[in-house]
Amino acid sequence: MRTNRLGRSAVEVTELGFGGGPLGGLFAALDDGTAAGALAAAWERGVRYFDTSPHYGIGHSERRIGELLRTKPRDEFTLSTKVGRLLVPQDPAGRMDEAFQVPATHRRVWDFSRDGVRRSVEDSLTRMGVDRIDMLFLHDAEKHFEDALRTGYPALAELRSEGVVGAIGAGMYHTGMLTRLVREADVDAVMLSGYYTLLQHSALDDLLPACAERGVSVLAASIFNSGLLATPRPAEGAHFEYAPASRELLRRTHRIADVCEAHGVTLPQVAMAFPLRHPVVAGIVVGMRTAEEVRSNLDSFGVEIPDGVWSDLRGEGLLDERAPVAA
Repeated sequence: MRTNRLGRSAVEVTELGFGGGPLGGLFAALDDGTAAGALAAAWERGVRYFDTSPHYGIGHSERRIGELLRTKPRDEFTLSTKVGRLLVPQDPAGRMDEAFQVPATHRRVWDFSRDGVRRSVEDSLTRMGVDRIDMLFLHDAEKHFEDALRTGYPALAELRSEGVVGAIGAGMYHTGMLTRLVREADVDAVMLSGYYTLLQHSALDDLLPACAERGVSVLAASIFNSGLLATPRPAEGAHFEYAPASRELLRRTHRIADVCEAHGVTLPQVAMAFPLRHPVVAGIVVGMRTAEEVRSNLDSFGVEIPDGVWSDLRGEGLLDERAPVAA
């Protein structure tokens, strides 16, 4: 699988990365065996970039990814995790976590301070059982942005200068805040959740031009918009940004699917190809929870998309004219 370098760093990622959110029990509980099968299938098919976070299943995702990666040669994969939430042990008292389907053995405490960032890194290394992290992101800092910029970013920059991590940035959905980070800080990459997908093009307004000017790479996450673009035809009740999609969005998605089918390709195949057509996008990150999902996504990834798909989507007003589509 092709790899790309992140910004001016020495860190490289495969163009398809394994997103660790589902391994934390996102939407539904997940057992260790199924998670291990998904990770093994990804490795077998050439995926060498794995992304996770303490937030995902209050540590479950990091632990599960670590169980695979610490059995592999360290120079053969790229690993990213995130900071901003410390995990504090607590008595679950029979309760489940509020965000993931796992017992509430920990609570999250927001902390973008220098000490908080360093403690988070140490905790992540312990959970995963690996010797280093390649990329470190400020995570979900929308409601804590000034703290993340004022104290979190300098802490990341310090870790990079010490050689503890190879690349730094932030993972968020707010394109305006990410744009400000790109312009005001020295980051290597940002992970954008949504907002540059077949259904959402608003990153073209601010973030993608800023990244092009500053030499910053983008990792496009949530490219299926949490489900709506993940199947050839969206079903009633399909999710868009973690909530049931509106009828208008369902109609628009079906129109895009019509164009795809007319050219002999599927909606997921085109959804995976689209972000990578932009020159600042170094890779896409796809959340996967089973070996079957992994194989399906890998079968879709890299399928050649006929030029007519892009021209027809533009002709029907379904694709922003500014979006690069040349291979």
